[in-house]
Amino acid sequence: MTLPILYSFRRCPYAMRARLALVSAQCRVEFREIVLRDKPQQMIELSPKATVPVLQLPDGRVIDESFDIMQWALQINDPDNWLAYASDESASILTWLLIETDMDGHFKRSLDRYKYFERFPERPMESYQSGGEVFIAKLENKLMGRDYLLGEGKTLVDMMVLPFVRQFSHVDGAWFAQRPYPNVQRWLADFVESDLFGVVMRKHQPWREGDVPIMFPHA
Repeated sequence: MTLPILYSFRRCPYAMRARLALVSAQCRVEFREIVLRDKPQQMIELSPKATVPVLQLPDGRVIDESFDIMQWALQINDPDNWLAYASDESASILTWLLIETDMDGHFKRSLDRYKYFERFPERPMESYQSGGEVFIAKLENKLMGRDYLLGEGKTLVDMMVLPFVRQFSHVDGAWFAQRPYPNVQRWLADFVESDLFGVVMRKHQPWREGDVPIMFPHA
């Protein structure tokens, strides 16, 4: 094993976070796309919680939290200065985003129920939509007068949350496009139209043991 091995799932926003940082840091890994309903035993043995992303390092260490993988990659190489969040303001924004987009955060809970509202019939879909919109409105204010959450340049803080906002916007694209969030909509459009997004969202066949290794990012 000479390269780290990344277990990923294309549409998962947590896995997308990891891929974004690996591309920005120009860190090459052996890439293994998984199928959620048929997770490889190798990944489960490395990380019993069995969620992506999972990064196995050549020395045997395992990193299985998206934020930790992002920091690991960017501490090796950070050519785009994504780690530029040393001020008190940026630290507080990062903490807020970590809480909101974590598995138990209000926005993440609302997003999951909004996407799969038929599984949560105790409340109407619009209730979950409104719950997620609270977070979007806060982002709109954060982006007032600036291109990105910390100013004129994109940082890890932006990349922490953009995959989740993209997922929220996709549930009902027509509704989202009509909402009064021009700053968020512009910020999101800049992300999804970027070359970086194109690289991290490239499709791969699910990995099976014995397959020829796939390198990521591609040369």
